Amino acid sequence: MTAAAESAFNAAGFTPADAEPESVRAATERFVAAWGALRREIGRVIVGQDVVVEQVLTALMADGHVLLEGVPGLGKTLLVRTLAEVLELRTSRIQFTPDVMPADITGTTLLAEDAGGEDRSLVFRPGPVFTQLLLADEINRATPRTQAALLEAMQERSVTVGGRTHRLDRPFLVLATQNPVDQEGTHRLPEAQLDRFLFKVLVPAADRRELDEILTRTTRGAVASPARVLDAAAVLAAQRLARQVLVTPLVRDYVVRLVLATHPGGGGGGADAAWIDRVVAEGASPRAGQALMSAARVLALVDGRHAACIDDVMRIAAPVLRHRIVPSFEAETDGVDGDRIVARLLSSVPRTEAGRG
Repeated sequence: MTAAAESAFNAAGFTPADAEPESVRAATERFVAAWGALRREIGRVIVGQDVVVEQVLTALMADGHVLLEGVPGLGKTLLVRTLAEVLELRTSRIQFTPDVMPADITGTTLLAEDAGGEDRSLVFRPGPVFTQLLLADEINRATPRTQAALLEAMQERSVTVGGRTHRLDRPFLVLATQNPVDQEGTHRLPEAQLDRFLFKVLVPAADRRELDEILTRTTRGAVASPARVLDAAAVLAAQRLARQVLVTPLVRDYVVRLVLATHPGGGGGGADAAWIDRVVAEGASPRAGQALMSAARVLALVDGRHAACIDDVMRIAAPVLRHRIVPSFEAETDGVDGDRIVARLLSSVPRTEAGRG
């Protein structure tokens, strides 16, 4: 473990934000130090992808799940494995294929005998979802029925099998990877499941400099091993601290108007309401507003602030909203995707409502 990582790890007892101002300030400084150590250790393995890494860590601190989309070979799975190494969390992986069944994910109840073979009882055998960091690899290659097996775990942090509910350990984070939906053998994720992901993160291809560095690192034989930075207790404490970051009524009102503006006829103060009516079939759910506020709180904390601002919301709007807005048939025909709709909303929804601020 590097000295910086060890220092951040040892100091990660984040103080709750309802403590004295000095304690809050010290806790915020420790959070920033731990964040920096996480970025450095991940950077020892992952080349580039700064935005992707930031968004995945933001989701972790906001206690939300992430859907990573990109063509094969861009390092999505490597990023998840690296995150598992820098966090002292129990990890499991599900390789989704068409023949994976729901019980392969959640677990099943078996009839077991004692050593003498006289008494029989039903015993629950947990599936790979009973972990803290779950890699759901190529999730859109499974059938919709199997994909839906994760819904309760993602939302309620519990699994119900045979009429009995089993709680999952915290923190619990699903990092799912998917290939673009136009590839062979993929299934579109249901809107209900997409809504459970805090972010949908697009993983871009490496540029010339990054590709050169990737080839240099991966063909010389020695592969860097990142150090552990935070354990489960520290992650939970950081999540509690992030939830205490202030969101003013002005910022909350912007979030409300932005989410409403995603709906056809929903208002929200957007200047492009007629265009939204034409290109959007369904707008974002209230979970989008919750996600915007949770993620904005984390970004404020990373910046050393204990109050979120509208710029934090705008900075994280694309990964929060892109998968929650359903484009209309006309939009798909014209090549208008979720990112273009979000960009138009950010430019048209005023930061403050007339007469306020």
